[in-house]
Amino acid sequence: MAILVAAALAALPAAAQEKRDIKALSAEQTGQYLAGAGMGYARAAELNRFPGPMHVLEFADRLGLSPEQRERTRALMDAHKAEARATGAKLVEAERALDALFASGNVDEAGLARAVAAAAALEASYRLQHLDTHRRMRALLSEEQVSRYVELRGYAASGRPHGDKH
Repeated sequence: MAILVAAALAALPAAAQEKRDIKALSAEQTGQYLAGAGMGYARAAELNRFPGPMHVLEFADRLGLSPEQRERTRALMDAHKAEARATGAKLVEAERALDALFASGNVDEAGLARAVAAAAALEASYRLQHLDTHRRMRALLSEEQVSRYVELRGYAASGRPHGDKH
């Protein structure tokens, strides 16, 4: 994720980035964090046969989800979104604080280390929440449903092993 962000930042003229509210985040990134969006944080799970609840619900009929599976998936997604939004808001504020530190012109080594560690810990938590939601989602599905999900998402030709258990 950091590589993608760095590549996107490198493509922008510095003057455009200078006008941002939070220099390290685009308005789109800020909005995605505040919305609890996936932003590719769960790609390791998704591409290794660990479905996400949003897409599971999208394919509910085609996956043959039982009423209980639908209810548990919806509950998982709702809980995850609430948690991700809360963490995303804290992450945006941590990035705002880091930006403010530099804007103040008074950046000492200890303060910088604290600000970076705070933002990094929140980003790690955000990613963990997304990955863990995929792990928990897979536990609610049968192997047949996981295989069907992989096909519906267009991953079936990826050559990934199909016999892996949760």
